[in-house]
Amino acid sequence: MRVVKTTRDLSTLALLVTVLLWASAFVGIRAVGDTYTPGSLSLGRLLVGAAVLTFFARPGRNPLPTGRPLLLVILYGVVWFGAYNIALNAAERDLDAGTTALIVNIGPAIAALVAGFLYREGFPKPLLIGMGIAFTGVVLIALSTDRDSTAVDTASTTGVLLCVAAAVFYAFGALAQKPALNHMEPVMSVWLGCLVGVVVCLPFAPTLIDELAGASFHDIAWLVYLGVFPTAIGFSTWSYALKRISTGQAASTTYLVPAVATAISWVVLDEVPAALAFVGGALCLTGVAITRLRHAAGTEMTHDEVMEIGDKVSWDTPQGRTHGTIVERKTKDFQLDGRTWRASDDEPKFVVESEKTGAKAAHEPSALRSLKS
Repeated sequence: MRVVKTTRDLSTLALLVTVLLWASAFVGIRAVGDTYTPGSLSLGRLLVGAAVLTFFARPGRNPLPTGRPLLLVILYGVVWFGAYNIALNAAERDLDAGTTALIVNIGPAIAALVAGFLYREGFPKPLLIGMGIAFTGVVLIALSTDRDSTAVDTASTTGVLLCVAAAVFYAFGALAQKPALNHMEPVMSVWLGCLVGVVVCLPFAPTLIDELAGASFHDIAWLVYLGVFPTAIGFSTWSYALKRISTGQAASTTYLVPAVATAISWVVLDEVPAALAFVGGALCLTGVAITRLRHAAGTEMTHDEVMEIGDKVSWDTPQGRTHGTIVERKTKDFQLDGRTWRASDDEPKFVVESEKTGAKAAHEPSALRSLKS
């Protein structure tokens, strides 16, 4: 029996970096909301992000996607890097950073639920329970601003509607990026998304030029920060994790963003959160922790663990957990069920055979759970 060992999985660390940087973005956008209009701010940060990532994506050495993968890039580039950023920037002209982050974070719930059906990631109990608890925390923080007169004023119907729109764009952007990552490296996917977003926002170029001419050093520094850190680095670490774990797991972790954004805005912008917001923040943390729990039926195989051809494993499907056996380890690109899968020595794929139907399917190592005692 052949024994193989995969490389270390840093997806949890990558997501924590993403949470911190994306949370800071809500604060940065709020800080420069009076200097830049929504479209010009989006264009500026995307231009900076694309410029930085050019050195790491190495488009001259790495092949660019074509066909369906390219269409997926265009889709998430338009709705996530373009439309999402514009809607988010517009919303924060009426709402504080913490509240904006809270409302936008209905996006992870949408993404996780749709992915359960669309990508057959299933609905593991820890994911559903954890998401429910975290969402309860989000609701508590949102309600807390109406019950605490000392909290920052957040009432704006327009702002709320823009946040809901941003959440929908976020969800469908993540859903489009997930399959695209089977055909390219994470940094390349973000670089291309930035470029598509730049094209979407190009009509705002004259406005950006005028606003930069009158911007202070502080405002320009924030624009550069938003482009380098939340955009270039934050989206790259997100994409690294999304390539390795389910959309539901990745999206549920971002429930931490509102709690972190609220804390940062309190320190940086002096936007004081309501007392009940702290309870909500604790629920968000608890819920995210639960989504990362393993099933009692088996332990999730991480990239640090030994995996053997012939191992009995289980995985999620829309109908629930299914059991089977690892029959192949792929380290080169391959075709299965009419779909092209990207694989390498560092990022292998495993072909499993269902015990019930005999059907074969390909999975990331992190999607499989060992049934060894």
